[in-house]
Amino acid sequence: MRQYGPVTDLPEDTELPEYAERVLAVAELIPPGRVMTYGDVAEWLGEGGPRQVGRVMALYGAAVCWWRVVRADGVLLPGHELRALEHYRAEGTPLREAGRSADGHVPRLALARARWDGSGVTPPT
Repeated sequence: MRQYGPVTDLPEDTELPEYAERVLAVAELIPPGRVMTYGDVAEWLGEGGPRQVGRVMALYGAAVCWWRVVRADGVLLPGHELRALEHYRAEGTPLREAGRSADGHVPRLALARARWDGSGVTPPT
């Protein structure tokens, strides 16, 4: 198993569970400017579901491009909206501008244009 450096409060030599390794490997494959939903990642791996992927990303996602694994509704990760938005803008990720009624006027992801289907890449085993 690959070992990651410090992630959240884990000791440096912590080995990740196999499923977490696979989820993080998928996150690393997503090209800049593209995203996959939690459900997309689970479906692509053929294992788990959106909640399991979300849990992995919450615990270990700091080790990878966490902003590329997203909610299915396109809403930016609560509490991390501004950091994610910086990454999306730097990478040219398609966004939908928020309406004036949107809380804080934070844009959403334009999933129809930003979503990556993993084509041309073999899922990690």
